[in-house]
Amino acid sequence: MTIKIMFNELINAINNSIPIIMLNPSTVRYILGATGVLLVFLLLRKIFTRYIFQWILKFMVKTDIQLAENLLKAFEKPLRTLFIILGVYFALHFLPLSLSQDQLISRVFRSAIVVLISWGIYDLCASQSILSEEIQKKLNVDKILLPFFSKIVRFIIMAMALVVIAQEWDYDVNGFIAGLGLGGLAFALAAQDALSNIFGGIVIILEKPFSIGDWIVTPSVEGFVEDITFRSTKVRAFSHSVVAVPNSTLANEPITNYSKMGKRRITFNLGVTYDTPRDKIATCVARIKNMLVEHPGIHPETILVYFDTFNDSSLDIFLYFYTNTTVWHEYLEVKQDVNLRIMEILEQEEVSVAFPSRSIYFENPAVIKDLENNTINDESAL
Repeated sequence: MTIKIMFNELINAINNSIPIIMLNPSTVRYILGATGVLLVFLLLRKIFTRYIFQWILKFMVKTDIQLAENLLKAFEKPLRTLFIILGVYFALHFLPLSLSQDQLISRVFRSAIVVLISWGIYDLCASQSILSEEIQKKLNVDKILLPFFSKIVRFIIMAMALVVIAQEWDYDVNGFIAGLGLGGLAFALAAQDALSNIFGGIVIILEKPFSIGDWIVTPSVEGFVEDITFRSTKVRAFSHSVVAVPNSTLANEPITNYSKMGKRRITFNLGVTYDTPRDKIATCVARIKNMLVEHPGIHPETILVYFDTFNDSSLDIFLYFYTNTTVWHEYLEVKQDVNLRIMEILEQEEVSVAFPSRSIYFENPAVIKDLENNTINDESAL
């Protein structure tokens, strides 16, 4: 009996908590109609996403229309969200709203449309998009410009979207811009480092001392350029770590770009022993030079091989030449092959490579005799 009383009290409490308006049949019809409209748009969203969009995308892939395909992919998520916004918009308009409420919903809807359009264009302007690749091919733009200008365009898109939305909500944009002008000096003083990095990035973009993927060496870093932003340039070091160098620092440093080399230099001195006959040295010089001229990996423009120096413990043959390749591992392979061929020539000519040594001569015969006697005594003691 007690349980029945408690159940009746619970039902009464629920009924009392429901507003009187909910019990109005016309209000229930409005709510059910609005819910139905929202469900219809959610169903249309699912049909569009699963069937229509995928069919259009497959058609674009088959016809090889890459720009249109990239455009669809950029606007895929905004289009999905558009169905939800349209569903909510028409569902709310299905309800009996006042004029002020209707105007508020319309403003929110227009602002949401601006956000969706900006979202799609923002994704379309990515530096890795087909649109950026097409611009690079047609305008012959350097690869390093694409990420930088992509970030600038994206920033402009966001700023324009904010301005349009602000105007939609009756904010005074002109006053805001004027306020920015008045506060520009204070901002510049407070952000000197940031501005210097931005201008440093502009200098790098204009002078183009390197591009994305180039191997550079500076007093600050050595590695491959991965990206350039408003603030810094990201370099992948040989330790596989990423080093972010401020643009202002990089713009004021000497930059060696090894990727811009048309050929790669090899130079060294080959020392042979002093007892090598003159004709053997001349033969070795000629054979080594001929080997370098015929080598497929050596650049034929500058090949220097000469007997150069009477060194302290060797007769030095000077070698100076370039490899065709500038790739590090290919360069090392060519250098190794050249070294092995030089060793083969020396072996065939029976010429020995010198090593650092020092000879001591005694002019006093007594000293030499004492050294010999000490050596003999040491051997007999053993």
